[in-house]
Amino acid sequence: MNAHLPIADIADDVVRAAVGLPTGTRVVAAMSGGVDSTVTAALLAKAGYDVVGVTLQLYDHGAAIQKKGACCAGQDILDARQAAEAIGIPHYVLDYESRFKQQVIEDFADAYLRGETPIPCVRCNQTVKFRDLLDVARDLGAEAMATGHYVRREDGPNGPQLHRAADANRDQSYFLFATTREQLDFLRFPLGSLPKPAVRGMAAELDLSVADKPDSQDICFVPEGKYHTIIDRLRPQGAEAGDIVHMDGRTLGRHEGVTRYTIGQRRGLKVGGGTGEPLFVTKIDADRRQVIVGPREALLTRALTLKEDNWLGEEAAIAEAADAGRAVLARVRSTREPVPGRLTLIDGQIAVALDTPEESVAPGQACVLYAPEDPTRVLGGGFIETAVRAA
Repeated sequence: MNAHLPIADIADDVVRAAVGLPTGTRVVAAMSGGVDSTVTAALLAKAGYDVVGVTLQLYDHGAAIQKKGACCAGQDILDARQAAEAIGIPHYVLDYESRFKQQVIEDFADAYLRGETPIPCVRCNQTVKFRDLLDVARDLGAEAMATGHYVRREDGPNGPQLHRAADANRDQSYFLFATTREQLDFLRFPLGSLPKPAVRGMAAELDLSVADKPDSQDICFVPEGKYHTIIDRLRPQGAEAGDIVHMDGRTLGRHEGVTRYTIGQRRGLKVGGGTGEPLFVTKIDADRRQVIVGPREALLTRALTLKEDNWLGEEAAIAEAADAGRAVLARVRSTREPVPGRLTLIDGQIAVALDTPEESVAPGQACVLYAPEDPTRVLGGGFIETAVRAA
């Protein structure tokens, strides 16, 4: 994609195709104050849609107002408001701080307290943005809601499908696996077929003030990436000391709280197993306040069970696909590529059996499923509940 292609052509060739509705249709643009959502709103307006910008105020505590790389608070809300004014569209700011705290931040702290490694961005999309905000969009008379996410929505024989972005470096499909069929029917993703440099170029061509604004980094509500400061304040019991135990039963040392550890962690253990080989966190027993460690090969996982699953495949439900042993490509971390496997049932629970063991599979993370026959297509997924180790 040529970053200097005229904006009118981009609107015609990309935006209208992505929206798939007649010009003049009301579309709500979710505006976080960043480059991507701002360009989305601007291109929708250029394409002739009746655009209404909506920004959510999700948090506003302490240093978050001035935190670089955040979203949905302080300066970002001002940026969204100024962008909407420059584009010439109405703009609303909704105070969702209490909902965000309950559904995302509290859930984040509780997950770490259970010994899990949560993904708050998935939970935010799943609840506040793609559930609550969609209801607001409908109340505003919109026939669709557009976001700046880098994913593609394509029409399939049985309804809309969710696909990975054309720009593999920007693909956000892992974080949107929980999008339901009903939500996908209403959502639009105009940037899904565009590379990020082109979007930056459009922002400059449109003379948007956020054209050079840095992208969001890390978890938006965690100051300076130190997540345990949030958890300690909300769940101080997570900082209670306990034992670091080798998987063979030996107690090797003490820790300062299970919330400071994740599966696969090596640094910061400050213990030795007596053999000279490096040790990794292989399990967290939150009830006993134990951090279990072992050799690297103990991190290999051959199967995993899922909870809070979502299904976008041809089958009516994921249980039907699991009963049939449906082949899938499974992605167990956002930074990894999907690997072959199949859906199955373990003690009646939805599970994924992996053809080749994966390392450091952590409860609380997502396992996102793609179609082997069309590797860009998202079939759904779920949150990892348990991992069945290979050894």
